[in-house]
This record gives sequence, C-alpha cells and structure tokens, in this order.
Amino acid sequence: MDLSIIIVNYNTKLLTLHCLESVYRSQTAYTYEVILIDNKSTDGSVEAIRSAYPQVHLIANDENVGFGRANNQGIRIAKGRYILLLNSDTIIEPDTLEIMLKFMDEQPRVGAAGCKIVLPDGTLDKACRRGFPEPLTTFYYVSGLAKLFPKSPHFNSYHMEYLDENESYPIDCLVGAFLMVRREAIEQVGLLDERFFMYFEDTDWCYRIKQAGWVNYYYPKTKILHVKRGSSRGRPYRITYEFHRAMKLFYDKHYRSKYPFWVTALMYAGIALKFGLTVVKDQLWKITARLKR
Repeated sequence: MDLSIIIVNYNTKLLTLHCLESVYRSQTAYTYEVILIDNKSTDGSVEAIRSAYPQVHLIANDENVGFGRANNQGIRIAKGRYILLLNSDTIIEPDTLEIMLKFMDEQPRVGAAGCKIVLPDGTLDKACRRGFPEPLTTFYYVSGLAKLFPKSPHFNSYHMEYLDENESYPIDCLVGAFLMVRREAIEQVGLLDERFFMYFEDTDWCYRIKQAGWVNYYYPKTKILHVKRGSSRGRPYRITYEFHRAMKLFYDKHYRSKYPFWVTALMYAGIALKFGLTVVKDQLWKITARLKR
C-alpha cells in the first residue's frame, strides 16, 4: 500500500461525503486506502458514509476523542508507506495524490509535505505554509505588526507572505488539513501528541519532524479546496478554549525551557488576554445576531 488517507469526521456529513467523492475521483497509479474515524457524530454521518462508500475503513468512536487521538487511531492500523491527514472539509484535485506521492518518492529527505490550499474565495489558506510560533513571531502576529508589514521576513515570519505561494520550498510548518508524512519519519518521532485535543497538533508534529532532521516541504504543484465550515465568530466556547490551551501547551513543550521567566510570563499574559478578548467578541457577535432576528 502506497498511501493511507486518514479523515476525521465530526458532524460534517455532507462535507465528508464530498471529500470522499473527490478522493475516489483521483487519477493515480499509486495504491491507497481510506480510513475514516467518526468522533460520535449525531448527524447521521456514519450511516451515510457506510452506505455511499462501503470500501472506507470506518471507525465509529463512542465519544469525541479529539482530532489528534482520532488520527492516531487511523495511523496505528494504516498500511501505507505514507500517511495523509486530510480534513473532512476539503476537496482534492484528481491529480493531487499522484503529484504529491511522486514528489515524496523523489525526495527521500522530505519527512512531511503539503500542497497549496485555497479557500472558497480563491485566496491562499495562509495556514498551509507557516513558520513556528516562537515568542517574538507570536508577538508580531498577535499585535498586528505582521499584518501591517506582510512582506517583511522579520515581522511576518509566521504566515511568511513574503514568499511566493506558487513556488516550492522547505518550510517550518504545514497544516493538518492536508499533511502527507513519510512512515519512516513517524516511526522516528512518534504519533501525534494526544494532549492537543484540537489545534497545534500538526504544528507540534512538524516541529518534531524537523527537529529529527527531516525536511518539511511546501509543494504547490497541485492544490486542494479548504471549505472551512467553521466561522471565526459565534463559535462554541469549547473551540475557543481548546485553541488557547493548545497554544500554551505548545509553548510549554518546546519553548518554555529556552526562555527566561519574564518571557514566559508575557506569553501567558498574552494568551490569557487573547482568550478573554475572543470570548467577549464572540458573545457580542451572538447578541448582535439575536437582535437582528
């Protein structure tokens, strides 16, 4: 088996069905399998997927175990030389698997690779090629300096908008919406860290892969569509909480021991402030939405 495609589903029935349709439209000489883990959806996803795509290896969890842990369930039973984490809200091109697998076969030092990811409006999903969120990088991003100077390698070292989105190059961090990883790299660095319920598990994986001497690579010779069903406004409190908890967990795991206590204190204060402001913003949006009804 060349490739094992791991998809995690949680109440995204229609999106997941469209995603699977695009996968099975693939034109490739490589062999692949699809492993889908459902995190106790309540929208009829399991029944619909089993009916439409009986060839999918479907695991139905009796609880929502989170994104990282669910992906690990799939990776543990995967047979492929490569593992592809694929979001349920994506649509791949017919040539995507062929192009990316050929690239990985030709580049034995590449541990993880990602393609170009575009949003419904045609713009680049900036998460598909990023720098690691080091303290100064995070400060520039949160403070708005990165947005003010998008073409500056110094200020915008997170989204790296000074790089051409249509060129190929090594990169720090890819995104779990489409993340192809070499099995040998996984055997060296381990599975996804299940302490990350959702968010930053892909960043952590890319960090460990690069630290182990592998190359992470952005390869935009093919692209996928990322629908991104969730809205940044009006989101459930749990999602907001998990994002900021994951941010702190990543900092503690990889940076806390490298910086003086005052940097850590500033990071914690910044995360707490950002969390509080996000909660207030979401609540105001909900109140405004109700008043407009």
